[in-house]
Amino acid sequence: MIKSHIIENEFLRIKTINFGATLFEVFYKPKKTNLILNLDKIQSYKKNKNYLGSICGRFANRIENAKFKIHNKNYNLVKNEGKNMLHGGRQGFDSKFWQIKSFSKEHITYQYISIDGEQGFPGELKTTCKYSIQGNKLFLTIKANSSKPTHVNLVNHAYWNLEKNKKTIFDHYLMLNSDYYLENNKNNIPTGKLINVEGTYYDFRKFERIGDFIQKKGSGFDENFIIRSKSKLVARLLSKKNKIELSLFSNQPGVQFYTGQHLKYHSKNKIIKKYQGLCLETQFYPNSPNNKKFPSTLITPNNTYNHNMRFIIKEF
Repeated sequence: MIKSHIIENEFLRIKTINFGATLFEVFYKPKKTNLILNLDKIQSYKKNKNYLGSICGRFANRIENAKFKIHNKNYNLVKNEGKNMLHGGRQGFDSKFWQIKSFSKEHITYQYISIDGEQGFPGELKTTCKYSIQGNKLFLTIKANSSKPTHVNLVNHAYWNLEKNKKTIFDHYLMLNSDYYLENNKNNIPTGKLINVEGTYYDFRKFERIGDFIQKKGSGFDENFIIRSKSKLVARLLSKKNKIELSLFSNQPGVQFYTGQHLKYHSKNKIIKKYQGLCLETQFYPNSPNNKKFPSTLITPNNTYNHNMRFIIKEF
């Protein structure tokens, strides 16, 4: 059964659900505003095709041809986007019930144990996802340990909208701490080539209106940006209309910037349209298991996967 839980302080009310360890609501009290998209009721998340707020894994983003090799052994994974794997397969972590490991007024930790061979991945993987708050800061920590060598890349797939979930994110202003992005082929698989953002509509090194760059590009964004190695700052997002700024920090090497051009949800009480929210998914690079030049996503029983995110929300 899908259940919700709330952690809260004087600045934030965070609502999560046990299905997909999903971030359901980020309510910023000074502005009386929920900052992420959500569905009309928690039971609707069993049909959450857009991954709203969910933890995606055990390998988020794409793996080309749904296969990889570890120590000369081939592993065939579940295909769910043509011939490729997306967000861990047909039954990824977003579609699983997570157990509560600990819960207090200002934190909640979920745990999911993925069996050896699930969706084709080797090793039993024990994963925890901790949401916690401190003042105007939201922290998300994802850790995982495996019984065998395996590839891990876990993300939170929240869709942000700082303007009370209305209309589109076109009037949001974005800054990305990135000089390069990954070139994709027609199937959104990185070619391995890093492209300098200088002089392109991928140059978000200073605040840019997202709608202007979507217009110049001729389509929405769904690319992985390389975060400058000496900084944990990933992005800053602001709404001049609602006077809210979101800053994101992480220990991951990349961030998938997705503008929600495929968003679609319609029920009696809720309509979500394309471009209504944007994702800033900190992560390793897509298809890393098949590209030796990318930072490795391989973990062994002797080391722990550790993904940290820190969101700072403030008025200006």
